[in-house]
Amino acid sequence: MRNAFIDELVAAAECNDNIVLVVGDLGFGVVEPFATRFPNRFYNAGVAEQNMMGLAAGLASEGFHVFVYSIANFPTFRCAEQIRNDVDYHKLSVTVVAVGGGLAYGNLGYSHHAVQDYALMRVMPNMLIAAPGDPMEVRACMRYLINDPQPSYLRLGKAGEPCIHTEVPTVSPGKWLTIRDGKNLGNTYLTTGAPLELVNTILTRRDELKDWALNSMPLWSMKTKELQPPQIEHFAHVVTVEDHLMDAGFGSWLLEATATRPDLLVRIEINALDSKVCGMVGKQTTLNTEGGLVEGKLCS
Repeated sequence: MRNAFIDELVAAAECNDNIVLVVGDLGFGVVEPFATRFPNRFYNAGVAEQNMMGLAAGLASEGFHVFVYSIANFPTFRCAEQIRNDVDYHKLSVTVVAVGGGLAYGNLGYSHHAVQDYALMRVMPNMLIAAPGDPMEVRACMRYLINDPQPSYLRLGKAGEPCIHTEVPTVSPGKWLTIRDGKNLGNTYLTTGAPLELVNTILTRRDELKDWALNSMPLWSMKTKELQPPQIEHFAHVVTVEDHLMDAGFGSWLLEATATRPDLLVRIEINALDSKVCGMVGKQTTLNTEGGLVEGKLCS
């Protein structure tokens, strides 16, 4: 995902002089193609995330579309006030890029567990969350954000994610992206972010799920809740999967979107990480399993 991100950013910057990349002394091994090609539009703000976000907001107020790149919780929780007051409130074109969503950096402990970031970012009224599930969705989200600059949060995996899509899809905020139709419209998984790979693998090898559909939602926000009930109506059972805590996560957001439709609420089943992972250290696969994102639980 990181490579797809930087490829799209460099390609866009070739055509748009207003694209800027700011890093918090992290990302090296990934960001060099941009830094080398556009040294006057690349800033290393150092280990000072609040200043980094203030710098980004200042640049955006002068007409730049600023991408702020760092690991997991550093460009979100450490500078939440600046995101809230400087970026979101003023509707500035700043894209906060967090690499290592979920438990991708699980071996570094709780400080690097990005399992509450949706909760923080989705309560910003002007913030668009971009949570791609594979490198093709990264490219799709980047193209959307570059064409429609706004306060946004791009949540990436760490590295090595396979392509589920064969080509770059077209994405739109709040719209479900169909990956697998299924043989009927009775049941569907609905993912956001990295769990797309896990669910796609499960559907590929479990015969009892051969009729299930698979949809992802790479773009969502507070403003797109009203689009959800008409899409849920097509299915009798919608199973959400996310690498985030249930509280204030993606599944909870979907429930909020259907709060006035009790007939639809009963169709939604949420699969999210158990909060016990907050006290654990280990590989992403191990922690996901401990947290409940495992084939046996998702198929039950």
